[in-house]
Amino acid sequence: MNNQSAAGGIRPHFDVFVIGGGINGCGIARDAAGRGFSVCLCEAGDFGGGTSSASTKLVHGGLRYLEHYEFRLVREALQEREVLWQMAPHIIWPLRFVLPHHKGLRPAWLLRLGLFIYDHIGGRKLLPPTRTLDLSADEAGRPLKPLFDKAFEYSDCWVEDSRLVVLNARDAADLGADIRPRTGVVSARRGNGKWHIEVEDTASGMRQQLSADVMVNAAGPWVDRVLQTVFGWNDAHNVRLVRGSHIVVRRKFEHGKCYIFQNEDGRIIFAIPYEGDYTLIGTTDADQGQEPGKPQITPEEIDYLCSAASEYFTEPVRRDDIVWTYSGVRPLYDDGASKAQEATRDYVIRQDGARGEGVLFNIFGGKITTYRRLSEAIVKDIEAVLGQRQPAWTAGATLPGGDFAPEQFEAQVGALHEAHPDFDPAQARRLVRHYGTKASLVIPNTGPGKDFGHGLTEAEVRYLMTHEWARNADDILFRRTKLGIRFSKAERDKLQAFMDKLATTPAAGQVSR
Repeated sequence: MNNQSAAGGIRPHFDVFVIGGGINGCGIARDAAGRGFSVCLCEAGDFGGGTSSASTKLVHGGLRYLEHYEFRLVREALQEREVLWQMAPHIIWPLRFVLPHHKGLRPAWLLRLGLFIYDHIGGRKLLPPTRTLDLSADEAGRPLKPLFDKAFEYSDCWVEDSRLVVLNARDAADLGADIRPRTGVVSARRGNGKWHIEVEDTASGMRQQLSADVMVNAAGPWVDRVLQTVFGWNDAHNVRLVRGSHIVVRRKFEHGKCYIFQNEDGRIIFAIPYEGDYTLIGTTDADQGQEPGKPQITPEEIDYLCSAASEYFTEPVRRDDIVWTYSGVRPLYDDGASKAQEATRDYVIRQDGARGEGVLFNIFGGKITTYRRLSEAIVKDIEAVLGQRQPAWTAGATLPGGDFAPEQFEAQVGALHEAHPDFDPAQARRLVRHYGTKASLVIPNTGPGKDFGHGLTEAEVRYLMTHEWARNADDILFRRTKLGIRFSKAERDKLQAFMDKLATTPAAGQVSR
């Protein structure tokens, strides 16, 4: 259904309009489009450009949340691990986590109890259960100080977080949603039983008038700012902005397991194998204040992470070991918790307005692991306003490139390498990790073209610009892939120059529907 604009032109109308292209916004757009609703999503920057690409990159239940009695959240998150793994086995895979027993902190019986609950409340079917390790004999003990002689090993999963976001956006577009990155929402006002919305292309400054029956504010850390600037709510304070920072250091251990370390302040940090040659260490919990801005790690956070990891590793973690850092702002629902690490990680949905007058749903909080469940909850609420079109569907559906069983990953790598023997096995593995069954589309018959270094080819760049909305070097190097950690400034500049030239070529770089 379309409306005439004040200027006499056609004003596009949508059932659902989503603000925010992070994991929650893209998940909601995908779910709603798949249920037959007309959907528009606007993101002021790049997909996953904020919090969703700055996580610890885990699909996990949140073992420490049990200490805060968040059993419903932990159970829901644990149930989602295997659902998401089977939905996207190219970008999600199992990891084993090693929790050393620190004799001065939580007692062994408490750790066993917590892990027993963790193993049994989430309907675990495919992931292996907890076991006890003798660190004096197990490979996991080699990098650790000798005083740690016992540990508990349990299962969770890794996720390529920013790729999870863009694949949800890609699937939403394939299902008919109007997906608009780099498009800010200027204003939204109610009138005649619907929303009248003005949007602006952030590159050209061109504005357009749209309308919608339902709006969803999924702006993450900017959710309160959107309420103030877009909707005109003068007093909006619903989220607590908490900064989580990470450091990436040269590889600290050879095996593929991860560590979860307890600290004397009651917090925990992870040490995780990262991109083959590195170890990811994080995260912190520090209040960011009222402005999300562009969060950056502080010297105090660097010292905290180095010190906490050095408490366990035989070889200390020093500042000189750090090759990259990143920080993100978590929009935690402000429940009045006195400490940042005690604030709930659960999501909260609030409805403003009733059927027939323009409904607004605001999302506060949430975590990557439960994004699909949150999306289902929001779309169920939308159905209460607009009526049901089609049943819930995402639990058994795969994301683009994920249409193979998890145990078939190695077969996918082998098939790609066999089809393209000029690519070494490591390159074939990376492409399958990023694109799954669509990896062959990244290698056209015309060949890979220019080599930008570290395995990134012209063909892949063209694919990402055409199919995944990439527009600058950072989009590709830090969100579509994680190759940026290896690129020099000169290499980045060369890539950016190529993308700038390609973007000005007619039809080149236009995102396919």
